[in-house]
Amino acid sequence: MLAVHLVSFYFAKLKEDPTKKVDRFLHAMRLHDDQLSDISTRFQAEMKKGLSAESNVAAAVRMLPTHVRSTPDGSEKGQFLALDLGGSKFKVLRVKVREGMGIRKGGVEMEERTYPIPKEKLSGRGTELFDHVSQSLKDFLQKKNISLEKKHPLAFTFSFPCEHHTLDQGLLLNWSKNFRARCLQGKDVVQALKEAIDRTGDMNIEVLAMVNDTVATMMTCGFDDQYCEIGLIIGTGTNACYMEDMRHVDLVEGDEGRMCVNTEWGAFGDDGALNDYITEFDRDVDAASINPGKQTFEKMVSGMYLGELVRLVVLKMAKLGLLFDGCVSNELRTKGKITTAHVAAMEEYKCGLKNTRDILTDLDLNPSPDDCIAVQHVSTIVSFRSSNLVAAGLAAILTRIKKNRCLRALRITVGVDGTVYKTHPQYPKRLHKVVRRLLPECHVRFVLSDSGSSKGAALVTAVAQRLASQKRQVDDSLSPFRLSQEQLQLVKAKMRAGLEAGLKSKGSSAIKMLPSFVCHTPDGTEYGKYLALDLGGTNFRVLLVNFKGGLQSSTRLYHKIYTIPLEIMQGTGEELFDHIAECISDFLDYMGMKNTRVPTGFTFSFPCEQTAIDTGTLVSWTKGFKATDCEGHDVVNMLREAIKRLNVSQKEFDLDIVAVVNDTVGTMMSCAYEDPECEIGLIAGTGSNVCYMEELRNIEKTEQKGGKTEGDKMCINTEWGGLGDDGSLDDIITPYDTEVNQNSINPGKQRFEKLTSGMYLGEVVRQVLLDLTRGGLLFRGHVTEALKTPGIFQTKYLSQIESDRLALLQVRSILQQLGLDTTCDDSIIVKEVCGAVSRRAAQLCGAGMAAVADKIRENRGLDHLNITVGVDGALYKLHPHFSRILRETTGALAPQCKVTFMPSEEGSGKGAALITAVARKTQEM
Repeated sequence: MLAVHLVSFYFAKLKEDPTKKVDRFLHAMRLHDDQLSDISTRFQAEMKKGLSAESNVAAAVRMLPTHVRSTPDGSEKGQFLALDLGGSKFKVLRVKVREGMGIRKGGVEMEERTYPIPKEKLSGRGTELFDHVSQSLKDFLQKKNISLEKKHPLAFTFSFPCEHHTLDQGLLLNWSKNFRARCLQGKDVVQALKEAIDRTGDMNIEVLAMVNDTVATMMTCGFDDQYCEIGLIIGTGTNACYMEDMRHVDLVEGDEGRMCVNTEWGAFGDDGALNDYITEFDRDVDAASINPGKQTFEKMVSGMYLGELVRLVVLKMAKLGLLFDGCVSNELRTKGKITTAHVAAMEEYKCGLKNTRDILTDLDLNPSPDDCIAVQHVSTIVSFRSSNLVAAGLAAILTRIKKNRCLRALRITVGVDGTVYKTHPQYPKRLHKVVRRLLPECHVRFVLSDSGSSKGAALVTAVAQRLASQKRQVDDSLSPFRLSQEQLQLVKAKMRAGLEAGLKSKGSSAIKMLPSFVCHTPDGTEYGKYLALDLGGTNFRVLLVNFKGGLQSSTRLYHKIYTIPLEIMQGTGEELFDHIAECISDFLDYMGMKNTRVPTGFTFSFPCEQTAIDTGTLVSWTKGFKATDCEGHDVVNMLREAIKRLNVSQKEFDLDIVAVVNDTVGTMMSCAYEDPECEIGLIAGTGSNVCYMEELRNIEKTEQKGGKTEGDKMCINTEWGGLGDDGSLDDIITPYDTEVNQNSINPGKQRFEKLTSGMYLGEVVRQVLLDLTRGGLLFRGHVTEALKTPGIFQTKYLSQIESDRLALLQVRSILQQLGLDTTCDDSIIVKEVCGAVSRRAAQLCGAGMAAVADKIRENRGLDHLNITVGVDGALYKLHPHFSRILRETTGALAPQCKVTFMPSEEGSGKGAALITAVARKTQEM
């Protein structure tokens, strides 16, 4: 009693302002921004725990994947049925999206009918509940004259926690909202509905999707606002969902795109995370609930409990003599006598105090004006705490989305539904204000769901149908790129036939099979200093390589890179080779070797006919070179003449050019120095080519002094890029390849290279994207000038986009840099297109490699061959999947060969030096 008197005495001093005594009494419910930020941080930690496969089972916030992967984009259409089960009544709806208009243009019509659920069904057997739902569905079809025979897609809004494995499956975790139907917990409720529909009979219903009411609310608002990626329910219960990056959703396989996650945030605090914010009134509400210790956050926030919290506070204050002169009525003592509707009424702007007096009078109380003011203030504090807690939870979700997307600022829309948000006069304004105060860098728009969750469920189904249709069409477009084992075996056979034909002295072959006159690979005893020249693109490289004779690790290499200006690439041959000579002079001067005649190898990465190792007649320029008076001439002689011209004015230097080699041959030799089993070279970069050590007896194109001795070999530069120039690959050529070929500088030539090399893969991808966009499957059907620009989609973008470490947000950023405004779904499709094109390229190279490996094995009469391939080129080295697919395909198509791929560390330049060393050593023997 002493305590009561002391409290009464203290508050008597504050009697002139009734709100102050309430503030003092409920100080624990008045949360300031630092506390809200702390709660938000705690919720972020709970979200992370719920998303992790390791900690999900123990997480209070379950973060349930919904398998809803996309919000509406405006192209959905059709007619759908919807069921909405989540309270004491449920609704059946028909939702029409008119053909040809799309949801963005208001082409949506809805008809609905509400059916009550008898109380006995809420706690009876689950089969009885779903039989009632199914019979009501049939009644709706009959009353609306909807055909029972025609198949109807149905969306099911089920507002209880479920674990989804697919969009059309959901295991009930637990009931809430007074539902207690038996034998359903842990069962698939979609299957339960389907079985009930079968029992009812005479209906043709296909249940395509089951969603939570929160998810459906997000989809409903996404109907009008493409930025809507959060759903929020503040009604009898509370919950939130949002679009999470798939890479963070451990419970679902795959990391492409986004998926809506149903947080089930009502359970936040069930593990004690909110204990220091829980008041005695929260504990009393929890103790008297049907699920003590569960749904802690929901009991502090939702409409089912706000009225009861206000009643318990008012009761306690009355008992302490702080209200109604200490009088307590039986009505005030009775649970549920103050509802959330009463709370909303008490806080109305103009009539709030009158409403408060009426409510208290109805409770058999005789309130004074100060009592009314105090009780109204209690209501305000309780509801304000609710909106503050919701704001803290939303701030956590917004912060997570912002971090996921690496954004400094975020523009986003929150779709909202629920009686508290809709009917409480001050709640929305308070919520919006606090969210914006907690996250001023986020532009957050709140949109009220105008048609409830039923329309959203239908839209989930519409989106699912749209995505399925879109996927089918994309798959159809990409199917020609997906080669079967039979097709790859056929490519292998055609490559093998081309190799054989190219070795013949008579007849024509699309595969040139050019002899390189390199007859030996390194044995590790190479010794001395050698100069290497490497010309194959816009850069020219000069190298000095010092071999130590068997000590590979002690090899020293020095080099400089020189640019070939465009005007020289496309000028005269004399200007080009004069420039090369000046670069060599500069390098020798740099190395202090002007007076030394160093043996030199010349890597010349253009097709050449060779009659000896130190001669090479240029067949044709490629890679943008157009220097005149070069084709048909010996490139070694042209270089020697350029050196002579440079030496006319002053004695500069002299070169002992021992060998001219293709870059593929140089790559093989570079790797053979490290691995004696390396007898194949592969370039998988801007161009595509292979060389290998062929038995000399099989080469009819050349005659060697001393005859064709058994066992003698020569490296053959296959120039395999020409496979298909005779039409042999027409059965796998797609319309996109045809377009690329026709727009190239050499139509009808290098057909295999145009399917496999970095110079063309990006352009093939661009042609596919252009076709998909024109078909309305990408970029909202908008064909930009960028997309119409040849060459804009470089092959390096394939490597970047297909990287496993690259989030779709970064893929989207790459596409936006190219002037392509994309959605997340667009990014997924673009990644799929890149994957199909690059995979085919790797598989075709694998089929070709299998043909080469098997030929070598059969040449040598072996049952099994171990061989190494030296590889160079950006496509092999930088593309995240090319090398793996190449290895797998080669292994599958040449099972009797163990083929090891060895990346070349120093490229073809070191190889040219090795060829020179091997040739010089052979000459000295």
